[in-house]
Amino acid sequence: MEQRGSLFIVSAPSGAGKTTILKEVRLRLPDLKFSISYTTRPPRYGEEHGKDYFFVSREEFLKGIEDSRFVEWAYVHGNYYGTDRNMIENWIANGQDVILDIDVQGAREIKCQYPQSVTVFILPPSWRELERRLRLRGTDSSDVIERRLQNAVKEIEESFWYDYLIVNDEVSKAASQLMAIITSFRCRTSRQFGFLKRIFSDLKDYSSNVKGSSP
Repeated sequence: MEQRGSLFIVSAPSGAGKTTILKEVRLRLPDLKFSISYTTRPPRYGEEHGKDYFFVSREEFLKGIEDSRFVEWAYVHGNYYGTDRNMIENWIANGQDVILDIDVQGAREIKCQYPQSVTVFILPPSWRELERRLRLRGTDSSDVIERRLQNAVKEIEESFWYDYLIVNDEVSKAASQLMAIITSFRCRTSRQFGFLKRIFSDLKDYSSNVKGSSP
């Protein structure tokens, strides 16, 4: 049976730098599949449809819920977000590793459906720094920032059940730590059965040749 791919789930409160870290990791690990979420929120400056998110209407998203299109979905910060079920399952079935950028609620749902998935939570170095980053971003109104900060409290309270925690005090360092988690998981014996099978086959052939050449 072919080895199935692994699922890596990354969550963080708004302003923790998750998006920047994931972009860095994707550049360093180009074979890692990135699941692009669907959302009803409008794109921010520089974001592209099909690259950063699939930007869809509220009506289209609700239709997707009715059709069980999403492996998880949530209503966050006044907008809907969801992860395409078929895209994820096809990649994993083909032995490809997938990384997800989703909120705490969605992470719980997917962890229940994929218990072997690896969960990572990214934290800011301090609460003051989180607030500074949100205000410096300049993309949201004061009301939206306040709502994001209120949600951040609840999200950080959920970080205890994640497998790994990364403190993003410097992007390159945080990206390296996330890469180390992925790489170390790929090196687990349970992920190397195909290689072990080939090695054992070579050892068997070698042993047979040694016995056959013995005087």
